Amino acid sequence: MNSGRIKAIVMRHLYLYKGRSLPRFMDIFFWPVMTLLTWGFFSVYLGKLNLGNINIISVLLGAVVFWEIVQMSQQAVSVYFLEDVWEKNFLNIFVTPLTLGEFFAATAILAIIKIIITAAVLLTVAYFSYHYSIFTLGFAVIPYALNLFIFGMVIAIFINAIILRFGTSAQVLAFGVILILQPLSAVFYPVTALPSFIQPISRILPTTYVFEAMRATLAGGVFDTTSFLLALGLNIFYFIVVCFFFSTMFKIVKRKGILLKVQN
Repeated sequence: MNSGRIKAIVMRHLYLYKGRSLPRFMDIFFWPVMTLLTWGFFSVYLGKLNLGNINIISVLLGAVVFWEIVQMSQQAVSVYFLEDVWEKNFLNIFVTPLTLGEFFAATAILAIIKIIITAAVLLTVAYFSYHYSIFTLGFAVIPYALNLFIFGMVIAIFINAIILRFGTSAQVLAFGVILILQPLSAVFYPVTALPSFIQPISRILPTTYVFEAMRATLAGGVFDTTSFLLALGLNIFYFIVVCFFFSTMFKIVKRKGILLKVQN
């Protein structure tokens, strides 16, 4: 894996922000902040209802911030992939010595940069608006966030493989799949709140174990090792599967000579 080629892809996408594109900056700052404020106001309202010892603000705002990690990592990787398709640059990239591993390593770095900036903004707004800090979770923030980032990458690679095989007609998946997974991931409520026939589906998602563990940590202050390991194990398994799936789709596209059609 060549670090120079990875850096080139990273810099190519970072330079796009120098053009002061409003949609790109809204994607990092405006929409995540609006989501946080909406749930923040709702959390404050619920907190005033005196629902016992449950810290509604910590539970809901923690869920919002953590879900942004999943969503940002998925959409960042998918959109960076799509930008090369939209700008008809996809073929140019892969006639170079760049490997698939280097390409996705670069998009992962870009996603991390985007997440760090957005998380910093969200945590600042949450602290000054609602006196909330996600660091009340302590060390657990790091392993929980890592699992969510990996799963976002998994979904992105899967979606990119579909787009690679079927072209831009499938690009809607980059913006819709993650919304389907949110209610199944028990982000704002326990798995037991779901209908019984949906619960088995929820339990095969790594995100479910992260959000269940987050609520357990907030309630008892103890890091849920079992949930973390289950989430990590599922993530590793899914990551291997989607990497193989993308590699297979890439070989099919090259063999059939339809790589050029991907960007049409």
